Amino acid sequence: QVQLVESGGGLVQAGGSLRLSCAASGRILGSFEMAWFRRTPGKEREFVAAIHWSGGSTTYADSVKDRFTISRDMAKNTGYLQMNSLKPEDTAVYLCHAETVVGGTSYWGQGTQVTVSS
Repeated sequence: QVQLVESGGGLVQAGGSLRLSCAASGRILGSFEMAWFRRTPGKEREFVAAIHWSGGSTTYADSVKDRFTISRDMAKNTGYLQMNSLKPEDTAVYLCHAETVVGGTSYWGQGTQVTVSS
């Protein structure tokens, strides 16, 4: 059974930084991609960034490009989202997601709250 557990959220002032972690327990079989999404009340869930776990290629939403960096530590089975130059509009629950390239088996974490004050 694969579980994703996020950590690292909190309250930060605008312009500050946070690093989110997503620890995966259990083994995801096959090639997969890890991604971060965010959710705010009244809005649809929004894609933030993704990384191909073995190849390392990355994708970002335009709204976070040049401010956020997604990475992973394969030895620790943990993904990260470094968030710099945070803005109040980045306030959201950030969710970690993993999906296998073949078959599309999907896993979600519970989320971690990020609040950016102006």
